[in-house]
Amino acid sequence: MNNKTVLRIISLICAVGGFLILGFVLFPLISYELTSPRYASYLSPVPEELLATEAVDYTKASNWFVNNGTAFDNKSVLFYTITVPKLGIKNAAVSIGGEDLSDSLIQYPGTAVPGKPGNAVIFGHSILPQFFNPKDYLSIFSTLPSLKRGDSILIEYDGISYQYRVEDTFEVKPTDIQILQQNPSDSFLTLVTCTPPGHPLRPRRLIVRARVVPLGEREFKNI
Repeated sequence: MNNKTVLRIISLICAVGGFLILGFVLFPLISYELTSPRYASYLSPVPEELLATEAVDYTKASNWFVNNGTAFDNKSVLFYTITVPKLGIKNAAVSIGGEDLSDSLIQYPGTAVPGKPGNAVIFGHSILPQFFNPKDYLSIFSTLPSLKRGDSILIEYDGISYQYRVEDTFEVKPTDIQILQQNPSDSFLTLVTCTPPGHPLRPRRLIVRARVVPLGEREFKNI
């Protein structure tokens, strides 16, 4: 086998390898776009101008929101835990008013605490779903799009356990912050992450909205 033949084989192997790597990265993005529900309108807590800024650090919670004067502070932060059985997430830490999404999930300051009337809004980071790790906060919400109506979310807050049931999922886009609105008619939970998971520009947000389950209707009797 001469040198030219060897070089051709090596080139072919490199080309095939390159296409495989490209497919590995692009497949989940394309698949999400083809299979996810279509929505007539979009809302989002991230200002439009941020999407065009490549230097935006989305591991900091304050970069996810319109600058409305809300303070994100790592001092005297309160924590509680969240479990999502379908996603394999168990007792993940949620920081109220924290900043670093690589260190925990973040509840937006000023939204209702779990179990109280209103809407607790929790943000979590996501990457390509192939790299999902329920114990890594940089990838913890990568499979959030797989949650469906009726799935359960468990919260442990201040020594009290709550079960929430998913009622709706939809997407948002950077023009509004209505997902932060409070509804005192019941206790609601809103989970937020980027979609498609792993997209470098993070163009949209997935919203999972859940409502607390009355004690007598809980599926998980041990919580």
